[in-house]
Amino acid sequence: MDIIYKTQVTYIGKKVKDFIASDMFIIFKENAPEDLRDYCFLHNKNELNKDIEVGDNLFLGETKYNITAVGGYVNKNLKELGHITFKFSGETEANIAGTLFLEKKEIVPPENGTIIKILRR
Repeated sequence: MDIIYKTQVTYIGKKVKDFIASDMFIIFKENAPEDLRDYCFLHNKNELNKDIEVGDNLFLGETKYNITAVGGYVNKNLKELGHITFKFSGETEANIAGTLFLEKKEIVPPENGTIIKILRR
């Protein structure tokens, strides 16, 4: 399996649970603007090795999710800002540019130290 992306959660914003209740969450690199930190999972490393594609797999720790659609700005935003939204809706059309769409499945929320990675077979 190729590692497309890998990072580690270093901070959990106080309002992240509100987004998870709506089947989504946001990540941002540790240098996120102060007014956004409470809404995000912050992470420490930001290295996108290849563009993310439909059919790749997201892992939150050991839990696997299939990627169903990739918004038009996902790869650019992740590479430059370490910032995207993960939406667990199963949608197959990426109607929000900065959003990575995943299979509709219960979210196992990342904890501090959780590895987030995207792999390709």
